[in-house]
Amino acid sequence: MTATAEMFDLTIDGSGAGTPSAPTTTTRKPDSRLSVVTTERRHTPKPSGKPDPTAHLSAEDVEALGAELDALRQEVLSSRGASDAAYIRKVIDRNRKLELGSRAVLLFSIFPPAWVVGTLGLSVAKIIDNMEIGHNILHGQWDWMRDPKIHSTTWEWDSATPAEFWKHSHNQLHHTYTNVIGKDNDLGYGIMRVDEDQKWYPSYLGQPLWNFVNMLFFEYGIAAYDLELGAYLQGRGKDKETFRRDAKRVLRKIGRQVRKDYVLHPLLSGPSFLHTLAANATANLVRNVWTHGVIMCGHFPEGVETFAKTSIEGETRGDWYLRQMIGSANISGSKAMHFMTGNLSHQIEHHLFPDLPSNRYAEIAPRIREICERYGLSYTTGPLPKQVASAWKQVVTLALPNPQPGRTRVGIAADAVGKRLRRRLRHLVGPVAAR
Repeated sequence: MTATAEMFDLTIDGSGAGTPSAPTTTTRKPDSRLSVVTTERRHTPKPSGKPDPTAHLSAEDVEALGAELDALRQEVLSSRGASDAAYIRKVIDRNRKLELGSRAVLLFSIFPPAWVVGTLGLSVAKIIDNMEIGHNILHGQWDWMRDPKIHSTTWEWDSATPAEFWKHSHNQLHHTYTNVIGKDNDLGYGIMRVDEDQKWYPSYLGQPLWNFVNMLFFEYGIAAYDLELGAYLQGRGKDKETFRRDAKRVLRKIGRQVRKDYVLHPLLSGPSFLHTLAANATANLVRNVWTHGVIMCGHFPEGVETFAKTSIEGETRGDWYLRQMIGSANISGSKAMHFMTGNLSHQIEHHLFPDLPSNRYAEIAPRIREICERYGLSYTTGPLPKQVASAWKQVVTLALPNPQPGRTRVGIAADAVGKRLRRRLRHLVGPVAAR
């Protein structure tokens, strides 16, 4: 037996994907891009002068593309059934057993073989919990099952950030405004320059270091990001009362995570206390590094497009699809690799259809690639090491200012830093000389 899409509010931006609703009820904002229609395309050139990779497409082409993708999405929605439900239930069950088994082994972590086996198992369990299970459940991919235990409104995951906050920043903002500079805060997390069209400041020279630190403590970085800490400190965003209320919720969630991994389970280990504490810290570090790398590969590698705010004004459904296709990148590899990434290795497919069950992305990937080729669009993909290296290259390159005729990035950066240091020196020396 399969469920039909009409039974649910499966919005294209993922903001309400899979939320149960009355069979004949749909929820759409009045200005939703789902209903925008246009007969001509408006191209918004970038300040850098980079060519528009979609300039060859007419409005009719884009709407035909949108209709084709709509049909593909509906085809998968209509075919969901028992095998899909069995898949996610099996993944959850086996992962819980893996975590419990690993924690049981860590009770004896004072012995090196037990430490290695337990830490490895717990690392894998934490990755699966975040990626294939948590991320996808919170997207509403399994809400159609109407199982209250596997539902986006009730699921809480093994992460420092509360699920509710993550759903807002990720589902509602990132998936709606994918790679739109100034709208998609996932693009650089507010601490990095990610496009040559962004103004450069000397503070960006530190972004390779900030990104490395963020990688090590990724779950806490995401918690601060979902809390909108940066905006609040800059006097933007939430009011003081709202921020304090939300901050308390984040701190409570962090407290639960800390007590579980660094107090309760180490205490249960008795003489293996310090060894289990180190194992849990290692597992969290492995999970942070892995998830950071996978997410970096989704939108940062070379070949992925970014967009200006003005470019999405009057955006149609077809335009939205188009932005997801050229604003995302995939990772090629084995079935095991795809599983360990939460199938976010199929980032293009996920961004086109964030509400489809993750186990179906591999099935539709060849069809999406063929559509891209037919419409003359890039389908950015590559092995994990290549994509990670490409993303880090972008981070390092964009930490420096844009090159100018006869001047290198490094030279321009050195001049800017020198000028700033001289201004500060004059500011310090001035009052002293006046004495």
